Amino acid sequence: MASIIDIKIPRSIASALRLPRRNAKSQQRKVLKKLLNKARFTEFGQNYHFDQIVLSRNIEKNFQKNVPIFDYNKIYNEWWIKTLEGKPDITWPGKIKYYALSSGTSEAASKYIPITEDLLKSNTINYIKQLISVFGYKQANKRSLTKDFLIIGGATNLQKGEAGWFAGDLSGILAKKRPFWFQTFYKPGGRIAAIADWNQKLNEIVDNAHKWDIGYIVGVPAWCQMCMELVIERYNLANIHEIWPNFGVFVHGGVAFEPYKKSFDKLLGRPIVYVENYLSSEGFIGYKMKEERGMQLVTNNNIFFEFVPFDNCNFDAEGSIIENPEALLIDEVEEGKEYALLMSTNAGCWRYLIGDTIKFLDKEKAEVIITGRTKHFLSLVGEHLSVENMNRAIQDANDHFNISIQEYTVEGFPYKNYFAHKWYVATADPVNKEHLITFIDDKLKEINDDYATERTSALKDVSIEVLPPETFMKFMELKGKLGSQHKFPRVMKGKMLSEWEKFLETGQL
Repeated sequence: MASIIDIKIPRSIASALRLPRRNAKSQQRKVLKKLLNKARFTEFGQNYHFDQIVLSRNIEKNFQKNVPIFDYNKIYNEWWIKTLEGKPDITWPGKIKYYALSSGTSEAASKYIPITEDLLKSNTINYIKQLISVFGYKQANKRSLTKDFLIIGGATNLQKGEAGWFAGDLSGILAKKRPFWFQTFYKPGGRIAAIADWNQKLNEIVDNAHKWDIGYIVGVPAWCQMCMELVIERYNLANIHEIWPNFGVFVHGGVAFEPYKKSFDKLLGRPIVYVENYLSSEGFIGYKMKEERGMQLVTNNNIFFEFVPFDNCNFDAEGSIIENPEALLIDEVEEGKEYALLMSTNAGCWRYLIGDTIKFLDKEKAEVIITGRTKHFLSLVGEHLSVENMNRAIQDANDHFNISIQEYTVEGFPYKNYFAHKWYVATADPVNKEHLITFIDDKLKEINDDYATERTSALKDVSIEVLPPETFMKFMELKGKLGSQHKFPRVMKGKMLSEWEKFLETGQL
């Protein structure tokens, strides 16, 4: 079988891959100018005077001055809803042919995120860059890239709208646009990938596992781990390498991998390369380079980034952004501080609040880590507990107790005229829950000064409930979010918290 990297890459993509390296600030200015030029004759571009912004002396600042910040509801109600009616040239030139359906981790109603041909082309460039980056890893098994690719994603079937567009899981859109030469390597193949029922799809993958020579797996950690566990069980294996000896690369994204790594390693016969990407329906944001701790933002392709300091000056207590917040450019950020991410893209997102929070590890390299979500944090009394803090505490608990916590979530609530946190963790390993919550509590005090302060005053109690992993999976199944890109929320609030508490009491939503 020919190596995937022997395939001739289209000239336009090859040219993009050979772009000379420039600093992030100049790359971003060029990206913004290109986006504004292409969209200046759209309804959005005319309304916000893109043609004048492009000709101004300071494009970035004039762009920020003239164009407001949008969250999904605002840009959908004012602009994107017109594209669903089949109207062209609204926020990006032409008609929108595809929409990725996304509900995040808490919202019930599906979001319709526009997917354009320009965005898909940009994403393809980034996929190839990421693939090539694997060769920078010292422990990489190069043969892995010549073997089958197993992509565990959502159903590839798309629904057709009245105006002629198609909508569905992003993996379904990518399947339609996947290059013909990739089909030779792609598993589980079109028929299995189209299955909507997650359990049926998983069983089909397990049934066919012995026929494939998997070298490269892509997917959300929880579902990929479940798949490998079932393969090992079905074929009575000691580890996954007994059936897939060339498995050498796992590409993951969507959630922090640290809580999963210990249990993942137990499934392996030898070390593999873990590659993290930062991919959303709105765009391919970044990926990990070599053995760096964080991911490098893609600053020279199709996304113009802005960074809103995630603090009380720019966000309210519920994590909603205020009107006219401070928004920084990539050369204005500081390492170690937390920012909410704004994106302008070639799919017609403009100053769009994606909902993620990040932290810069290396400003020069534009290297970041995802710290959480603007709506998924706990700060009942000023403890400012981020998902990053929680992940670190869980990872350290796994190491300390030699256990594997596969999922977790946390809620906050009033308690005896003060406040309390309650943790729910999923593990099949025996552990003393009192020792576990004491360790987690102490670790959070160590890494978060605000949390430590509040634990001596208003945050009076922290408790824990240890549950089997199947409990978390059953809840996601009842919510219709089993498999694919769905992630269990790390912080429970509002309607989902009510449903979770009812489920734990009755087994039903």
